[in-house]
Amino acid sequence: MDELGRKTTDNFKSAEKFPLVLVLDNIRSMMNIGSVFRTADAFLLKQIVLCGITAKPPHREIHKTALGATESMDWIYISQTTEAIRKLKEQDYLVIALEQTAESISLKDFTPVKGKKYALVFGNEVKGVDEKVLELCDVCIEIPQFGTKHSFNISVTAGITIWDFYSKMTC
Repeated sequence: MDELGRKTTDNFKSAEKFPLVLVLDNIRSMMNIGSVFRTADAFLLKQIVLCGITAKPPHREIHKTALGATESMDWIYISQTTEAIRKLKEQDYLVIALEQTAESISLKDFTPVKGKKYALVFGNEVKGVDEKVLELCDVCIEIPQFGTKHSFNISVTAGITIWDFYSKMTC
């Protein structure tokens, strides 16, 4: 671990975080939740907000894919996603839903601004981001897709989007 330069949990908690919060809106798969925790840890993200039916740590199924990231990542649970969005907006976050809508823009065309705080909302694996939540979001982004399927797994969507934001905001 020393050779890889990995942070301890204590080092992680005290480190400056990348200004990105993830909001999980009614995610039903605990494996997806764990994967998002692990990816958020890898990029030193600020926080994860769990909402609705999204399961909370500690849980054996979340732990399988999180591999300890539930211990390092800051997370909170807010039962209503709409309340979570309102709180984030009060803290000057630009709230972005990852969803295919008539007004969504391509991830490749969205340029985050350094120094700005962002919250990314990821929706239910079947129903997507709730309509009431979409109404509160500042913008919707979608990832271009070219095959026969028209959606990614939420953990894949999170990974692609986090990497895109990280690479655009740190160069």
